[in-house]
Amino acid sequence: MIQVNPQQFTQQLQRDTLPPIVLVFGDEPQQKLDVIDALRKQAIANGFTERQQLNVDSDFSWHQLTEATQTMSLFADKQYIELYLPTGKPGTQGAKALSEFAASNIQDVVLLVHGGQIGKDVKNAKWFKLLSQNAWFCPIYELKGRQLHGWIQNKAAELRLRLSTEVISFVADMSEGNLLATRQELEKLALIYSEETIDLERVQRALVDQSRFNVFQFIDEVLEGNIQKAVKILLRLESEGVEPNIILWSLINENRKLLACKSQLQQHGKINFMALRIWQTKQSMYQNALRRLDILTLENMQRDLMQADSLLKSETQQKPFVLLSHLAMLFMPLSLDKLRLS
Repeated sequence: MIQVNPQQFTQQLQRDTLPPIVLVFGDEPQQKLDVIDALRKQAIANGFTERQQLNVDSDFSWHQLTEATQTMSLFADKQYIELYLPTGKPGTQGAKALSEFAASNIQDVVLLVHGGQIGKDVKNAKWFKLLSQNAWFCPIYELKGRQLHGWIQNKAAELRLRLSTEVISFVADMSEGNLLATRQELEKLALIYSEETIDLERVQRALVDQSRFNVFQFIDEVLEGNIQKAVKILLRLESEGVEPNIILWSLINENRKLLACKSQLQQHGKINFMALRIWQTKQSMYQNALRRLDILTLENMQRDLMQADSLLKSETQQKPFVLLSHLAMLFMPLSLDKLRLS
């Protein structure tokens, strides 16, 4: 197994032969999107023009993977298959199917297996070890500190933006580690200040004053329980063309933070807000949300958010902002037991 840093993935693809198996696991969406996009482009460049996407959900049958690897179209003799494994755990049948794929040494097939963060139990599983023998493994972690600043600097360079250290720090603090939102803000700056050196005042004006509403204001209203204002902001975000996945990632992130707060309260009787990257200005919002939401509600919410994540990634959701409105209501909470997400 070759372990590849997501920041070096594109360069590795350009230097080496396209691997038959790529394993990408982690919870940070922008880096995953960058890695998968780079792999797709390289696959096409190498003649793997037939792409199939498989989503391991309640309706999935592992025979679909076998069929996908054995069926070639009339127009392509090389297959590129993306298998989305949300939990990182394929179950007994899935483990068998993936192990058989690893042992078959099928030619002219590239398999990408991707999903959320995985632990040692998955990495030590037989199917994972068998796949890993001929695979690249690209673990995705949340970027912090120097790594986050380095990522912003590299993306800015790609967009021909010249940012000072002070500006990079401001962009990092503003997006709070949400790289989807960070990339969108950098692209906005590139449209306004292409190939110019930008000072902090101009960046603040461009990113803060340009729009009355943004994703972070939406999240603040969700945490406070102000559903009417939250939905109003959501409608504005839709009209401005904000990517739905950015908003969903933010809701998922807030759910994780609230669950972590509940866990700390149960274990220690208090919350270490700084350890969870919850700054003092927002601590009262989390306290309000924690008073409204019990642990069972948050766990059920996590399930619904993961289901929504799968729906949006499948590209079959016709009205993503209606779905996001329903998910925001879960934070209130309202009685939505009978509300379907699809």
